[in-house]
Amino acid sequence: MKLSSANINVMVKACRKASKTIIRDFGEIENLQVSLKGPGDFVTASDKKVEKILINELQKARPSYSILSEEIGQINNDKSFKWIIDPIDGTANFLHGIPHFAISIGLEHDDEIICGIVYDPIKDEMFVAEKGNGSYLNNQRMRVSSRSKLKDCIVFTGGPRLDSKNKELALEEYKKFSSKILIPIRKLGSASLDMAYVAAGRCDGFWQRNLNYWDIAAGIVLVKEAGGFVTDFEGENRYVENKTILATNSRISKEMIEVLN
Repeated sequence: MKLSSANINVMVKACRKASKTIIRDFGEIENLQVSLKGPGDFVTASDKKVEKILINELQKARPSYSILSEEIGQINNDKSFKWIIDPIDGTANFLHGIPHFAISIGLEHDDEIICGIVYDPIKDEMFVAEKGNGSYLNNQRMRVSSRSKLKDCIVFTGGPRLDSKNKELALEEYKKFSSKILIPIRKLGSASLDMAYVAAGRCDGFWQRNLNYWDIAAGIVLVKEAGGFVTDFEGENRYVENKTILATNSRISKEMIEVLN
């Protein structure tokens, strides 16, 4: 089985088209690493090119929908439907030639994410979910993991940046989790893929502070439709306002919340 609703088909088509630019530009990164100018400007340009392709494809199919995207900000149209776009989630990885980044698109209807897609163009892994219809990886149904004890789990996080607010708090949380689990914490550098991996059962839990909506929008429905939980650090649904997100297989949510509080 695969998801094939009209909105999902629009999102898949947009990702496939934009991925050609990403793959081509990623192939140029290695050459730019040794240039005097450096690859930073090139990556910014690539980000904007990918965003433009995504927006053009989405607007062509759904001209009335609003858009929130990392680079251009907000395009206000129909308030009930909104695309949430991150053209390259994991730009630091992209910048350094590390093949772990993704295109992320969520579709919001009346303030709830109803569809999401996280596409890793290098591995050709497409994580897709739709409210009420499940989560899929390359057309195979995804379920969260069944591990129930935090100490046995693989847990992901990200940050903090050098200039992050709450930097010390984030480092303290990292230390607390490190003392509770047997396997070292993973920091892979792409929040959308971290959440997709929770949905796929590759990772048992993910927490992070100070993420933007476009970093997590698609991941929210992926995790929920795979049987997991998405909350803020207090176990509530205010993760967008509070900018604290916790995504788990549901079985370790209580333990993770206890650590975070």
